[in-house]
Amino acid sequence: MAEPVKKAETETPAPVQYHDADAEPIAELDISHIQTDDQTPVDSLFAEREQRLLVESLYASWKPNQPFLACDNVGVFYGLHLPPVVPDMFLSLGVSPPQGALIHEKRRRSYFVWEYGKPPDLVVETLSPSYGGEFDEKMRIYERIGVRYYVIHDPATFHAKKPLTCYELRGVRYEEVLSGKLEGVGLEARLWNGVFEGVEAEWLRWYDASGNLLLTGAELAERERQRAEQAEGRAKEERQRAEQAEARAERLAAELRKLGIDPNKI
Repeated sequence: MAEPVKKAETETPAPVQYHDADAEPIAELDISHIQTDDQTPVDSLFAEREQRLLVESLYASWKPNQPFLACDNVGVFYGLHLPPVVPDMFLSLGVSPPQGALIHEKRRRSYFVWEYGKPPDLVVETLSPSYGGEFDEKMRIYERIGVRYYVIHDPATFHAKKPLTCYELRGVRYEEVLSGKLEGVGLEARLWNGVFEGVEAEWLRWYDASGNLLLTGAELAERERQRAEQAEGRAKEERQRAEQAEARAERLAAELRKLGIDPNKI
């Protein structure tokens, strides 16, 4: 398998500067020319499931002690007249999704960095046979806009020699994080063999800072069901032991009565 194509290190682009969310509000920008919806289906069955798995497990199990926004296949707009970049999944800490009718406003339909005041903290790309520039063009964009962590899952090693590669932005360039520990966001990326929505495969999963797998809502419900069954099993065993002890006592009392001994006076 050929190595991922890397662009020559020539000119280092200036990082994108964002408006400080605590500063005076800026005038609302004209985004009437921007298209926020693309209804062309392009994801594989595996990629579509994995994206939902990554997002759902965060909302079901993760407790980062701050608000966060996790999305799959949502455009990240980083320039008023630049096309968006659309990661398969992203996570942004310290921001909240719009509520109520606001979520339908055009400026809230996608992730506009000037609205949230920051880029996502983490993006994920799940690769397919058709190469999408994840190791060069997209990587340069994520570097330039300041995405701290970049995770690439190549499940069938279509374009890389290994299925999982994690990067951290250090300065203006990404450097590989071999451990998969994304300490700045309190997560770890690992590959996990198991079944999700009836499909057995090797999935990209999140683990928390203590090394615990972040479970989906269905997995949490199944774990609670198993715990309830185990508790019921233990209670049943206790009842059976009590019944057996009572039966032994009754047999012993009967034997004593045959011998003319009152068991209640012993």
